[in-house]
Amino acid sequence: MSDEANLLYLLAALLFGYLLGSIPFGLIFTRMAGLGDVRKIGSGNIGATNVLRTGRKGLAAATLLADALKGTTAVLIAAQWGPQFATMAALGAFLGHLFPVWLGFKGGKGVATFIGVLIGLKPLAALIFCLIWLGVAFASKYSSLSALVASAASPIVLWLLGEPGMAGIAVVLVALLWWKHGQNISRLLAGTEGKIGQKG
Repeated sequence: MSDEANLLYLLAALLFGYLLGSIPFGLIFTRMAGLGDVRKIGSGNIGATNVLRTGRKGLAAATLLADALKGTTAVLIAAQWGPQFATMAALGAFLGHLFPVWLGFKGGKGVATFIGVLIGLKPLAALIFCLIWLGVAFASKYSSLSALVASAASPIVLWLLGEPGMAGIAVVLVALLWWKHGQNISRLLAGTEGKIGQKG
């Protein structure tokens, strides 16, 4: 494959991942349930944590699963052409969730999709992420803090698992995830961050 063709396929993998990642499942599910626009409650986010603030645990679980699976699906399909395409699809899916074209590029914070791409790239790293998330969540009751800690550990975990290339792309994803959690970080520092299951 020529360099030009390889670049074209890499961009195609990025675009494919982006379009798949752009599907706003949280918004779709809450509207289908007759709950209106989830962006008008709580944090205004379209992710599972904010969907949980509607009081509908089933919808929140469905949102978490769907947002994760769109990342996993993008990676696994692109991986048929090689690991570099899987990595590009992972980046695309994550960017799509954060900046969906359908919602004026105003999307979620990427935690579920981050887990999803980890499942596709390195399942053991995804498992470790979830274990860290659960441990911090149990201790603190803060979803955002759990995500921040678990995500920050992911590049290190990938590197220790012998995946330096994946660790490199994970650094980019983590930086974006932390940036999207800027307001959460400010509220955590101020002691005003909402806890898991809290409405409003």
